Amino acid sequence: MGTMSGMLQRPVLAAAALAAASVSTDLPRKFQHSGSSDRASSTEGLSSSGHDSEFLSESSWASHISVSRLADLSFVARIQVPIPNVNSNMITNIGSKFVRDFHSSFTSSPALVNLYQSAELANVPKPRAYTHSIPKTRKEDLYRWHLPRPSTVDVTGDSECSSAKSRTVVVLLGWLGAKQKHLNRYAEWYTSNGFHAITFTFPMSEIISYQVGGKAEQDVDLLVNHLANWLEEEQGKNIVFHTFSNTGWLTYGVMLEKFHKQDPSLLGRIKGCVVDSAPVAAPDPQVWASGFSAALLKKQSIAAKGHSTSEDTRREGSVFAKGVAEQKPAVTEAALLLVLEKLFGVVLNLPTVHRRLSDVLGLLSSRQPRCPQLYIYSSADRVIPASSVESFIEEQRKSGHEVRACNFISTPHVDHFRNDPQLYTSQLTEFFEDCVLKCCKKSS
Repeated sequence: MGTMSGMLQRPVLAAAALAAASVSTDLPRKFQHSGSSDRASSTEGLSSSGHDSEFLSESSWASHISVSRLADLSFVARIQVPIPNVNSNMITNIGSKFVRDFHSSFTSSPALVNLYQSAELANVPKPRAYTHSIPKTRKEDLYRWHLPRPSTVDVTGDSECSSAKSRTVVVLLGWLGAKQKHLNRYAEWYTSNGFHAITFTFPMSEIISYQVGGKAEQDVDLLVNHLANWLEEEQGKNIVFHTFSNTGWLTYGVMLEKFHKQDPSLLGRIKGCVVDSAPVAAPDPQVWASGFSAALLKKQSIAAKGHSTSEDTRREGSVFAKGVAEQKPAVTEAALLLVLEKLFGVVLNLPTVHRRLSDVLGLLSSRQPRCPQLYIYSSADRVIPASSVESFIEEQRKSGHEVRACNFISTPHVDHFRNDPQLYTSQLTEFFEDCVLKCCKKSS
């Protein structure tokens, strides 16, 4: 895929610029690295998760952990938290009075002493292993680690379910164009139920300029190495993946590939996979065109709109087409889709591109870990056809995998949680209790 950078970046940007002139005068600002709208979005994302906003840093993932949750320190005695040594320069800036009070509290608190011993900081690799140097042009983190809520952790150690959750990290792999703020609601649900959560997103520029072994794959390497280090600290730690759209799905495939090469035994620590709005088992120019169009146009895209269906249609599980007038994309979006589809018809058939995608998609089709799978999709998804998801589900079941699925019928692409949070969270709860952490089913 070495030539993908030249052949994909220039035509995609040209096509986007062509459509932008027709869509609105505001669209070009979506591609500026320092536009005011991005700054406003970044501010909104930070304000929606106040426990992270005070600890932003450009040098270390650890600084983005929800540190404010450590206020109730009694809960952490049971959690293995991968926190590197703190730089002493940070403490000197706090103020001598706070340091004296903190030191006094620390030395007199058994809970804090237990925390230090439980975290085993002396055995943790140097902070360099967990540090991602973020270029100054990047507006947000590559990924963040979110801690479980203090109230969800059983400090007595009597709850097998609580203990299992505190040793499980859910890795959320975002869709094309997703930002950290978009994944916060999912991370919040997991942490409020006692899990660790990692939110991982790709900048749009890294997807457009993708090269084999390039920046995007180096970022995935960083996350894989971090997870491998965390898993190796002690037995009993596990991973669950939660992917979104084809971008999250393919990222999951690349991570599995790296686990296979690095340490295949770690694949046994993957206990489940939730797949939201994916997959398509083969490279499809129409699907790729729809995905890029939705990412570029965002709420202006027809992909952001679902279908209204009657209760009878929902109960029957119909593919909504009967009696529902489908909306058509605007002329300018239709033109953009046509240009992108022609472009990807060429790009996806380049030998290096086709070979790389075939390797990853082949692994996802036939070499996934033997863990339960949950597929969440919708007949109203204009990016990923429901028929493609259902076909893949059937193949996985034939291969002996334990598979669950839920068709939301009328919700748009990667928008099922926002449109029907009750159904979405009930599907997650049942999946984890019945398939992933069966000890929680017994204790509930």
